[in-house]
Amino acid sequence: SHGGIAMDDAETAPESIQEALPAGPAEDGQAEKVILTARLELETLEFDRAAPALEDLAEDLGGYVESGSVGDRGSGYRWADYTIRVPAEQYAAYLNHAGELCHETWRDTSRQSVSEAYYDTAGRLRTQQIKLERLQALLEEAENMADIITIESAISETEWMIEDLSGTLRHYDAQVDYATIHISLQEVYRLSNVEEPA
Repeated sequence: SHGGIAMDDAETAPESIQEALPAGPAEDGQAEKVILTARLELETLEFDRAAPALEDLAEDLGGYVESGSVGDRGSGYRWADYTIRVPAEQYAAYLNHAGELCHETWRDTSRQSVSEAYYDTAGRLRTQQIKLERLQALLEEAENMADIITIESAISETEWMIEDLSGTLRHYDAQVDYATIHISLQEVYRLSNVEEPA
């Protein structure tokens, strides 16, 4: 595997919306590829309203809830954990609205540029595609059986490389196009760090 990237969920990623994203500085006019991730810790006095509102907000912004779980800690107070995916251009909007729906106690955001790895993988993919075309042309001209077997073996190895590199790019696209927001929501009887009205 390239750079230890998990291939899971690459297949289910929405089609690339890369063109719609603002291009950042990168080599040769290439758009910068950035993975946006946030962790939010939220509190609410109105759990029954806040939990569904956080889910609805993701959908309103063109995203979805990747995973979610709700429970209580035996104290009668409930909690919810969500992993939310929203289009990268709606990342800031989601964070701001979530902070209005609930009381935000902690926020951590990260911005990881994967431009170098992305364009390196794309370059290697193009090289393999060109190699495949050349091998296919050689195969059409090959006459003896030993050559045909050798070329067919090289073709199948090249096709495997193309599939592997394509999977890596699809995974990057899914991470870049859709920001990831991890939310921990707590039901409380009073909000922490809030000034009591005099």
